[in-house]
Amino acid sequence: MTLRERQSLFVRLVAQLIQKATEMGYELSFGETYRTQEQAILNAKAGKGTKSSLHCDRLAIDLNLFKDGRYLGSTEDHRQLGQWWEKLHPDCRWGGRFNDGNHYSLTPDGKRA
Repeated sequence: MTLRERQSLFVRLVAQLIQKATEMGYELSFGETYRTQEQAILNAKAGKGTKSSLHCDRLAIDLNLFKDGRYLGSTEDHRQLGQWWEKLHPDCRWGGRFNDGNHYSLTPDGKRA
């Protein structure tokens, strides 16, 4: 699968994720979706991520979760949705596995988060 095909698959899967979150009674807003390579390098130097971020490949999204108008920022708050995401496709990865609960990604090689 080419990167462009994988990006299109990711968009379709994220659409399902948003629908599922709504069904579960959550509201969402977008966090970071695209990240430049320069920003990824700066983040890595600051100890906030990796320079090989999937955000740079448009294969990751950070979603802000709300319930009853209240922001839910902990990894635990995302657990139910994150575990659902992981079952949606074999390459779906949830950031809750590495203390980044609002991160949802699609690996390009079945390995990287």
